[in-house]
Amino acid sequence: MVEIQINYEGQLRCAAVHGPSGTRLETDAPVDNHGLGESFSPTDLVATALGSCMATIMGIVARKEEIDLAGMKITVGKEMSADLPRRISRLTVAFEVPIPEDHPGCELLKNAALTCPVSHSIHSEIEVDLSWSWTA
Repeated sequence: MVEIQINYEGQLRCAAVHGPSGTRLETDAPVDNHGLGESFSPTDLVATALGSCMATIMGIVARKEEIDLAGMKITVGKEMSADLPRRISRLTVAFEVPIPEDHPGCELLKNAALTCPVSHSIHSEIEVDLSWSWTA
């Protein structure tokens, strides 16, 4: 189990400390929800977690298959619901992968992204749209 300590600092801002490493990050409520928007919001971290988890699992597969993914870029867009309760309604994930489209590892890498733990943890009511660009 990993423990994360979270301190509410006031003004809709929290500071979180990752137990194993001591790394600290801050969250701030977004402007459209009474905050200052000066840092990641908690829902931004969900979007960030999805993209970085997909990249990590793809990286594990790529290492095993000796595919160089250095320079891969992933852009995640997050949309909030217009109705209540306020929630993430859609995540769009755009991949720019530095290998050719006809590379034999493309399907393996796509599958790796789809099977990351965060992807499996996203609620089924959240629409997740993926797009792929093979840039080599």
